[in-house]
Amino acid sequence: MPPKILVISGPTASGKTALAVELALRHSGEVVSADSMQIYRHMDIGTAKPTREEMRGVPHHMLDVADPEEDFSVARYVELAAGCVNDILARGKLPIVAGGTGLYIDSLLSGRTFARFDPDSPLRRELEEELARRGGAALLEELARVDPDTAARLHPNDGKRIVRALEVYRSTGTTLTEHNAMTRSLPPRYDALTLTLAFQRREDMWARIDRRVDRMMADGLAEEVRALLDSGVPDRCTAMQAIGYKEMAAALRGDGDTARAAEEIKLRSRQYAKRQLTWFRRNGDARWIRWETRPNFAAALQTSTEYMEEFGIV
Repeated sequence: MPPKILVISGPTASGKTALAVELALRHSGEVVSADSMQIYRHMDIGTAKPTREEMRGVPHHMLDVADPEEDFSVARYVELAAGCVNDILARGKLPIVAGGTGLYIDSLLSGRTFARFDPDSPLRRELEEELARRGGAALLEELARVDPDTAARLHPNDGKRIVRALEVYRSTGTTLTEHNAMTRSLPPRYDALTLTLAFQRREDMWARIDRRVDRMMADGLAEEVRALLDSGVPDRCTAMQAIGYKEMAAALRGDGDTARAAEEIKLRSRQYAKRQLTWFRRNGDARWIRWETRPNFAAALQTSTEYMEEFGIV
């Protein structure tokens, strides 16, 4: 049987980190972040990365593991995070995976493996040069001849995924469709109890998001983004496309209206929270903890412990 772990998921600003810390303190746990932006160094305020005070002495993993310029993949996340989880288990502690990036969580829990690749390999450069020279439609047509199922899901403008699919085939002789089919047949990596946090009323969720953005601005979000830009981090890299950074960078590069950027960040964060909830609802086994106007961590700690006892974690 796969080892049992705890997962705390939910939309942005729903209190995942705080509950994870409370449970870790009570049940001898360590937290493994599942946030696709908290992996980046020097991006603390806009990602709501927990401070040392908020960690309260609980070890946190998968924070600050990449530079903002890096092209960090879900495959890389699973490789590193699984190593953290396995180490925690080996030491007799409880791994608590906490975060709002559903793809990271699902990929970590499943037994799925990823076709390895090197973004700086000669084959990758060769395919990117072909893409620039021949165009996405031509490469997609080539992909359709060897992997019609993958090609049917892609658009000619989706050059990155077309290149990736051709890279897998040329380097392994196996299509991406075949690789994914093989990995889907593998047993899950972990047996997870998933607790999903949410608010009863969306207006309360929006108000909490707004308060968080206001706090980010007071803590120096604009200055953090300015420092990243001044250090040479490209506007177009993946890290700078994160909510909060993209809008603030545009303001700093433009008219300097950071107040207007903050309002846009609030809007984008609400939209993102809605998408997160849609993703998490797909998990029919998740146990939901729904807040009233504000989170009640004392009650959630008791309810979570009861779920954990029932699941056999504690």
